Amino acid sequence: MQINQNKLKQRLILLSFIASILLTGLKFFAYYLTSSNAILSDALESIINVIASGFAFYSIYLSAQPKDRNHPYGHGKIEFFSAGFEGALIIIASLFIIIEAVKRFIEPAPIQNLAQGSLFILFTIFVNTAIGYKLLTEGKKANSLALVADGRHLMSDSISSAMLILSVGLILLTGLQWIDSAASLLFGVFLAYSGFVLLKKSVAGLMDATDDVLLDKVVQTLRANKKPDWIDVHNLRVQQYGSDLHIDCHLTLPYYWELQKVHESIHDFENILKEHHNGETEIFVHADPCLEQCCYFCRIADCPVRQHAFLKDIEWDAANLVKNEKLYNEAKINIHE
Repeated sequence: MQINQNKLKQRLILLSFIASILLTGLKFFAYYLTSSNAILSDALESIINVIASGFAFYSIYLSAQPKDRNHPYGHGKIEFFSAGFEGALIIIASLFIIIEAVKRFIEPAPIQNLAQGSLFILFTIFVNTAIGYKLLTEGKKANSLALVADGRHLMSDSISSAMLILSVGLILLTGLQWIDSAASLLFGVFLAYSGFVLLKKSVAGLMDATDDVLLDKVVQTLRANKKPDWIDVHNLRVQQYGSDLHIDCHLTLPYYWELQKVHESIHDFENILKEHHNGETEIFVHADPCLEQCCYFCRIADCPVRQHAFLKDIEWDAANLVKNEKLYNEAKINIHE
């Protein structure tokens, strides 16, 4: 399943790479017909699509390689680097586009054949939207930041091209050619913001910052499949390496259990987490023995060593499960209440 998923990711990013080359050529041809600065800006930004898609293809290929001695956690983090590289290229392109737009404000140039050029841009909008949506959908399923980043880039390219078509329509209706440079300037600002967001997320991934959405997904999986024997989960940490996950936590189990039973319970715990993630999931679980205070929220009905009656469940949420302490402190608060 993991091999098939990697092949799907490689095919999708290869499709994006080939399409980016063809569409960039169409946009430059549209600029050749029109001499529009806004169309030139769109074409220049598409060069970034080509470079970024090529690098993303390599990063996805590399992230699929097995772990080795030098990379014990795999090669998945290359996808964060790929997204950051794409974000940096987008910002550079946006600065160039903004400078060119300002120059055109100062020194206007004639625009021609806008209607014909717009037909090519409309075609690129359709193709970019279709491929971008597919990359976003599959990227989110596979937790692949490289696919998501490339998909969002293509979708933002479609939005900017739609803005371009709107500006062309306004020029044809009003005859005001300064609209062309204004649209190019707005496009550059929009592009710079998109690149900054992408770069920020890439840096967060490389720095192992907490992904709240991913953490909540893991917590929801544990809550939905909670077993009575899982007395407590704490010190939960979730890290993403490409489309793969690394999860470690402490699991509190009855202290009187034999080692074999502890092993089986942890194995079940791991399998449940793995079944709810499409990519490879590596899980390290540290088994903790229960304490007397755990009785207040322990649901083992026939426990032979119970010291206190069950009081109430403690909410399993991200705020509680990431703490590096058993949840009995929370139980004490509830008791006093």
